[in-house]
Amino acid sequence: MQPAAIYSRIKENADASKKMLAFLVDPDKAEDAYLEKLCELAAAQSVDIFLVGGSLLTGGDLEACINKLKSLSTIPVIIFPGSPSQISESADALLFLSLLSSRNAEMLIGQQVVAAPYLYKCNIEVISTAYLLIDGGKQTTASYISNSTPIPADKSEIAAYTALAGQYLGMKQIYLDAGSGALNNIPSDLIKAVSEKIDIPLIVGGGIDNHDKIKAAHDAGADIVVIGNALEKGLKIFD
Repeated sequence: MQPAAIYSRIKENADASKKMLAFLVDPDKAEDAYLEKLCELAAAQSVDIFLVGGSLLTGGDLEACINKLKSLSTIPVIIFPGSPSQISESADALLFLSLLSSRNAEMLIGQQVVAAPYLYKCNIEVISTAYLLIDGGKQTTASYISNSTPIPADKSEIAAYTALAGQYLGMKQIYLDAGSGALNNIPSDLIKAVSEKIDIPLIVGGGIDNHDKIKAAHDAGADIVVIGNALEKGLKIFD
C-alpha cells in the first residue's frame, strides 16, 4: 500500500484554506480526443485532481482512461468508484466510499467488504470518504443504483450531523454530491453548515456548471469542488 501522499496534500491544502478543483471523468465517455482536450483545459486552469469513475460503467475502459490521463498530464488521478469492480493500480489513489446518507447496508459496508481483499493486494493509496447524496432536483444514476434517498437540500442540519458522524467514525473526508446531471447544485447554506461542523476536508460536486457556482461552493466551505457534466457539454465552463 502506498503512503498517504495524495491525502496529505489534500489535508494540508484544506488546513491552509487553499481551495482545490477536481474534474470528474466518466470512462464511458472518455475517448482519446476528449481526454486530450480535457488535459489541455485542466493544465490551463490549474486543476488539482482528476476523479475517474461512475455509478454505472456500460462500455468504458477504466484502466485505459486512467493510463491515458497519466500519459497526458501530471495531475493526480483518483478513482471515484461506483462499484467494487472499479479498482486499478494505475491510479494514484482511490476514494473508499461509504454512502452515509443511505440506509442501504450494501452501500454502507457490503460493497466495501467485497472491495477490501482486492485493495489489500493493490499498491494504491486508499482514502476513506463519507459519501452523502444531496437532492439536486431529480433522481440521479447514483441515487437509483444505490437504492437510496438523498438528503433534502433544505435539511442542512441532517447533512451537517451526518457528516459529523462520518468524521467521528474515522472517515478522512466528506463528499457532498448532488449527482451527475443534477438540476440544482448544493445550496451554499448546506455546504456552510457541514463545513462548520467538521474539521476534515470537504468535497462538493453535482450541478456546478459555471465559475460563479465554483466560487460560491468554495466560499461556503468546500475545500474541493468537483466539475463533471459541464465539461461534457463543450468544455465552456471557464469561458
